Amino acid sequence: MTARWVVDEVQPHRELDIVWQPISLLFKNEPEPGDRRDAYQGTHDMLRVMEALRAAEGDAPVFDLYWEFGRRIHHDRDRSFDIADALTAAGLDPAHATAASDESFDAEIRTRMDAGLALVGQDVGTPIIAFPDPAAEGGRSGIFGPVITRVPDTERSLAVWDAMVTLTTTPGFWELKRTRTERPEFGDRP
Repeated sequence: MTARWVVDEVQPHRELDIVWQPISLLFKNEPEPGDRRDAYQGTHDMLRVMEALRAAEGDAPVFDLYWEFGRRIHHDRDRSFDIADALTAAGLDPAHATAASDESFDAEIRTRMDAGLALVGQDVGTPIIAFPDPAAEGGRSGIFGPVITRVPDTERSLAVWDAMVTLTTTPGFWELKRTRTERPEFGDRP
């Protein structure tokens, strides 16, 4: 939902340089064998394919594949789709699907994931958003969130974005939180 919010409602109205980065729940949570581990391994395999695509073609097509994976997982409720088919549907070379089982991409996934976690700490999940912040060490500040269940209209989306930038780049600000009481409303398949 956060990706749809940023892409559909915020990016058209704000000058954003978006680079999509991986976070592996397999690496982060280190689950024991079983159902959750299998699900985490499946999404981790998708991250390998995304990093193979990034290595071959740069950052731009990574989002196209991310979007296609999201359509299949969240709208079609299909977690067992063929990755080569997803690549083809996104207009990308299906040969990248072989990276799903290639552990050589794991170091890059971990490096990119660790860079995001370095901005926000270990006790968070996804999404993580980083903002330019000249006053911060390294020139960026990051925040976990927002976790949203639906995409607000444009006016509200921009207000939320601007508030997030302000809060995230405010020295001493750390966290907002409340318990989620509803499931995501994914809307129409993009």
